[in-house]
Amino acid sequence: MKSAPKINKDQVLRKAKNFFKKTVAVNHINNLKKLKSLKEFRYNPFLLDYLATFLTGRSDAKSIAKALVYPRILGTSITTSFGQNIQKFCSSVLSGFGSTASGIDIEFVDNVDGRKKYCQVKAGPQTINKDDITTIKSHFRSIRNLARTNNLDVRLDDLIIGVLYGSVDELSANYLAVQKDYPVYVGEMFWHRLTGDKDFYFDLIEAFGSVAKKADAKNLLNKIIDDLSKEVQAKIIDPS
Repeated sequence: MKSAPKINKDQVLRKAKNFFKKTVAVNHINNLKKLKSLKEFRYNPFLLDYLATFLTGRSDAKSIAKALVYPRILGTSITTSFGQNIQKFCSSVLSGFGSTASGIDIEFVDNVDGRKKYCQVKAGPQTINKDDITTIKSHFRSIRNLARTNNLDVRLDDLIIGVLYGSVDELSANYLAVQKDYPVYVGEMFWHRLTGDKDFYFDLIEAFGSVAKKADAKNLLNKIIDDLSKEVQAKIIDPS
């Protein structure tokens, strides 16, 4: 068995925070700035009053603006940004494990079983589609064929999917289809195998959270809602 290389966990956390600040957080702020106009939303006018009242107990302009903005900026916007930048995460945060093999993002010696792993990195437990199943398995078969040609000991369990966040019970049916042939390590499990630290996943979550504390976008969010509420008042509540 190969011994697992020492990982500088503090360095990885610093890189992760820098990635989150310069990539995900910046995109998040930029997306928020766009939401000061109604043209940025596709909404069902039959539901606006209901959603605003459900959220705040009122159906005034500011409540409607909040009902439009909050789902976008607290849900799809940030999640999409993180998923779209997964390769940048690998190249900037996990660069020390980078792989030159086609279809493989990182290679590392597993701190649990001591074997070298060839890993495709995915963002979250719902982030692959049905077509990805065939692509993933094809890449893994290619690695196995190359290993046999070069007389290398690469087993099925050495070809893995590493999911950055989530838990096993959140994995989609597409991940479960891959898992029939190849291991899928998700969230805490993946980071433990990569770093050897059972608590690293939670340290990483805390590191990302610290970026939000420093960004303190509350004032910008309030301004966007104020700007949007003026247009809501003019075009929805009191149209001329």
